[in-house]
Amino acid sequence: MTEIKKVGVLGSGIMGSGLAEVVARAELEVIVRSRTQAGADAVLHTVDSGLARHAAKGRLTEDERQSILGRISVTDRLDQLADCDLIIESVVEDLEVKRALFDELCQIVKPEGILATNTSTLPVVELAMMTRRPDKVCGIHFFNPAPNMSLVEIIRPLTASHETIDVATAFATACGKNPVLVEDRAGFIVNALLFPYLNNAVRMYEMGTASIDSIDAAMMGGCNFPMGPFALLDLVGLDTSVSILDALYTEFRDPNYAAVPLLRRMVAAGQLGRKTKQGFRSY
Repeated sequence: MTEIKKVGVLGSGIMGSGLAEVVARAELEVIVRSRTQAGADAVLHTVDSGLARHAAKGRLTEDERQSILGRISVTDRLDQLADCDLIIESVVEDLEVKRALFDELCQIVKPEGILATNTSTLPVVELAMMTRRPDKVCGIHFFNPAPNMSLVEIIRPLTASHETIDVATAFATACGKNPVLVEDRAGFIVNALLFPYLNNAVRMYEMGTASIDSIDAAMMGGCNFPMGPFALLDLVGLDTSVSILDALYTEFRDPNYAAVPLLRRMVAAGQLGRKTKQGFRSY
């Protein structure tokens, strides 16, 4: 079975930074690629800031902090990932962008390298078919924030080999995560169940059943959820939420997946949640 020693991460956002920390903590070498050097350098700053907070609270020694940082490198060049054993793509949730990227990765990364996507909803098989190694493509879906969340969905497209899935599962376990295996269907497990709930919470508010605060308080107090649906929508991002709902609706045609008009209006107005400091709440 392929041994994972070096991991490439594509994307320098919150998830990319989180993945870099998770992999480095597992004592694996990781290289993060951003489209710009400034974006790549920002990954190191983000990871270092998070580790510094842990060190200040006594959760890490200074030597451990430096060791973790020492296993992370950054670049703005895709060809620097050529010798990686595993690539995890975590760029924008746009199928065409990801398809083009997997086509390019197939030409750059060594033939035995596994190509994985961190998509939360999109069909993994469509990315696999952009490569000349569809048997070595799968989904490895970490949840945000990656250093704190224990679950990882391992997505198996029809084209993936048993070895690829076994390696992906072993990698997630080595990172201290709890991997669950799921077939390649839109939304996988978590989002397929979660987003009808979030969408219907917006519908309930739009119908005037209760206020945002009341709905959030009810789901926290009545179901013991750590946060209410509107707080979670703001955290995920309203634009991302609409994209996920659209992908789910395209595959299943279930009206529960049809994004409520209010969500679309808020996205059109640039009210995207925490990332814009304005969503269902102001931050």
